[in-house]
Amino acid sequence: MYKKIDNKDVEYLKTFIPAERIFVGEEISHDYAHDELGDVEAKPDLLIKVLSTEEVSKIMKYAYDNEIPVVARGSGTGLVGSSTAIKGGIMICTSLMNHILELDENNLTLTVEPGVLLMELQAYVEEHGFFYPPDPGEKSATIGGNISTNAGGMRAVKYGVTRDYVRALKVVLPNGNIETFGSKCVKNSSGYAMKDLIVGSEGTLCIITEAILKLLPLPSQSVSMLLPFTTMEKAIEVVPEIIKSKASLTAIEYMSLDTIISAEDFLGKKFPDTNYEAYILLTFDGNNMQEIEEEYTKVANLCIEHGAIDGYFVDTDERKKSVWNARGAFLEAIKATTDFMDECDVVVPKDKVASYIKYTHEVAKEVNLRIPSFGHAGDGNLHIYICRDNLPNDEWEIRLNKAFDMLYNKANEFDGHVSGEHGIGYAKRKYLANQVGEQQIQLMQGIKKVFDPKEILNPGKVCYINE
Repeated sequence: MYKKIDNKDVEYLKTFIPAERIFVGEEISHDYAHDELGDVEAKPDLLIKVLSTEEVSKIMKYAYDNEIPVVARGSGTGLVGSSTAIKGGIMICTSLMNHILELDENNLTLTVEPGVLLMELQAYVEEHGFFYPPDPGEKSATIGGNISTNAGGMRAVKYGVTRDYVRALKVVLPNGNIETFGSKCVKNSSGYAMKDLIVGSEGTLCIITEAILKLLPLPSQSVSMLLPFTTMEKAIEVVPEIIKSKASLTAIEYMSLDTIISAEDFLGKKFPDTNYEAYILLTFDGNNMQEIEEEYTKVANLCIEHGAIDGYFVDTDERKKSVWNARGAFLEAIKATTDFMDECDVVVPKDKVASYIKYTHEVAKEVNLRIPSFGHAGDGNLHIYICRDNLPNDEWEIRLNKAFDMLYNKANEFDGHVSGEHGIGYAKRKYLANQVGEQQIQLMQGIKKVFDPKEILNPGKVCYINE
């Protein structure tokens, strides 16, 4: 049993955290009770907005000594309930820890606090001629949240995911101790890769308070192409052919017409073309324009051979804005078309993308639900949304669970995974357990208990299936 927050706890915490950064009970906005999708709701008893590692350390030491549950939160843009306080207790909000601490041009690293927004980080480094490649669609997410879920995004096909760009992490352990895992060094063969264990752990092992990130030189050239197809089948079946061509692409994105129309309605802005059922968006980057031209010419011709109607350059400012604004708004646009939805963030091998997207249409027919999708076709990470559309709640639950069972079982059949970048959190625990089995769940729980023997930090998430 966890200790229930009382006035004595609040008064003690106010001895080192100013009262204006502590919120109790009804003072806490309902926004802190849920994340972006909102299907997991639980309000903390106490919300603390922290400014430093030392503050986090003192809070955690007190919580550990008194067995008070704690959850860390950034922007709250997650989709699986990772940052919800399902056991009540203390919520530590890191959004005010939003400073860029150092740009080290000699080692090509950037040191940041966890509350820095992804869009701010990317803009800052690009102003200085550098490049931070991870590029998930939600640019208002914090870097701490990106690290906690190992976010990927559109450029993962060429550059990899967040884990590939984390050099070091300063963290606070559940008992309040401060540790640093990793360094600015490029190579490290010194014991277990603790830093890599923290990346993707969804705040269940420790709280990230500082990160050293790897940067790359900013590519001088970038070109995007939009290719329309008359059918969904033709669009997704060209993806394996693009991959087999060995072309160096930065991104391969799949878009369906219904999702594009939703984005148009949501943004009130026209997409460059809405005459066809499906689209593939390709991006190329580098420093040699001649090589880029050779690459996109080869790929464009390949796509046209396999059914693309044409290839449009996303070259003018207006066209870039219309395409990328629409792509960035897909989640919110789909959300705006229904009264409620849930999400399936599977990842499958790249050669299974076409088959899997086809299967989502079969599922939609069988369960009689609208299931729009889009995704990173170049790395197999697909974002599938199941829409309730005013269905009565009891019937919705039956159909939703059947759809999830079918979608996750098919991902397992294809040697895929439950989540590509959004994590497991609270909502997807059952499906993780079904996929990896009892032995792996026990190993995860064992790791959790080594870090957090009292199980106070983000309890009930990821590998705890019976909470």
